[in-house]
Amino acid sequence: MIPLTLTEIASITGGTLHDVPDAEAQVTAPVVIDSRKAGPGSLFAAFAGEHVDGHDYAGKAIETGATAVLATRPVGVPAVVVDDVPAALATLAQHVVARLTDTTVVGLTGSSGKTSTKDLLAQLLQRLGPTVYTYGSFNNEIGHPVTALEADAGTKNLILEMGARGIGHIRSLAATTPPRIGLVLNVGTAHIGEFGGREQIAQAKGELVEALPEDGVAVLNADDPLVRAMADRTKARVVLFGEDPEAAIRAGDVRLTDDGRPAFTLHTPSGAAPVILKLYGEHHVSNALAAAAVAHELGLPPQEIAEALGAAQPLSRWRMEVSERADGVTVINDAYNANPDSMRAALRALVAMGRGKKTWAVLGTMAELGGESLAEHDGVGRLVVRLNVSKLVAVGGQEAAWLDMGAKNEGSWGEESVHVSDADAAIELLRGELRPGDVVLVKASRSVGLERVAEALLKEEDQEAAAR
Repeated sequence: MIPLTLTEIASITGGTLHDVPDAEAQVTAPVVIDSRKAGPGSLFAAFAGEHVDGHDYAGKAIETGATAVLATRPVGVPAVVVDDVPAALATLAQHVVARLTDTTVVGLTGSSGKTSTKDLLAQLLQRLGPTVYTYGSFNNEIGHPVTALEADAGTKNLILEMGARGIGHIRSLAATTPPRIGLVLNVGTAHIGEFGGREQIAQAKGELVEALPEDGVAVLNADDPLVRAMADRTKARVVLFGEDPEAAIRAGDVRLTDDGRPAFTLHTPSGAAPVILKLYGEHHVSNALAAAAVAHELGLPPQEIAEALGAAQPLSRWRMEVSERADGVTVINDAYNANPDSMRAALRALVAMGRGKKTWAVLGTMAELGGESLAEHDGVGRLVVRLNVSKLVAVGGQEAAWLDMGAKNEGSWGEESVHVSDADAAIELLRGELRPGDVVLVKASRSVGLERVAEALLKEEDQEAAAR
């Protein structure tokens, strides 16, 4: 964050100072929303949550070095008191970003692949200079300004992942941090229950390109008709990426290596180069092309883009996180989130990685699908069988029962799937039936907490090793 005095912060946010012995004391470190992460020079933003009120930890934040607290009431320690903390953060971020005249702001959105693409893009753009990017999926009205406030005068690129749960959300985020480059990955079925349909999702995602200036760049997926149509909604220059022949940034000769890693030839207006990703699953080809398109716009040569993509590692947890036990069992922890599109992509990656081996799909609820939930869960269950996954373990309540139903209706013997009540039951089943060399995919919406299955399978091996 650029250095700001408490007087300046109060003026920018419309707040008032309370219990401040030195109004010229500076905030020089990032904003934090967890008092345990407060350090010298930071600003602790206190939120009143459903179970925890950050105001109760204001003193602890000051003790660990925070300059002040951003709060909605006096807290007995130096504070800037405002009416609305999220709104104040957004205003502060808008002010800071407007002062960063040498920083390129990149906004990205999409129904799936946002975080993986953001992680790839960050590793590419770091080759061009200091880069700040969204941590994990910190992409809402709180995480967005907190990320933006990490940028300072030395920041070359600011990459901001933008999520949306309704019309107007991305428009608001883009107003806080006006992007010069806007990247739209896809329009799928994530949150379709909240939006009401894919057309409404497209309307929301397209707010990003509408926010671009005339000298900006809209980077759009040529393979997704709803995204490609967003070209008519922006005054910025349009760059297409994809496998479509008309895409400026294109993938050719797409294939999977024997262990399920995507390989392709990257074609750009400046030349071509071969790419082999360290990530798993063919769906990452599109993510890689999206990141490559932005990097190419910012001046990274094709060969260096290919090298950076080939070296890129997953930066966020529980997203196709692959671990192999000593007995040869491979555990794919993709349990951070799930929607029908990402579920289908993960299943295809499982099949590619499990050629010649027994494969297990441990799947749970896909949330926020509304009236489409039955059809989508049933469809995923059927796909498990069509892809010849050896066994589906459907975990949870009604939605899991629909997964199980789809698999059994698609199958021949009813043995293609089993329905268990919870993660503990899935762990017990797998412990009894997994054999050396098996490949296990674990995936569900974040609220299900299915990562416990993957962690238990790996922890079990650690315990056995310690016993030996």
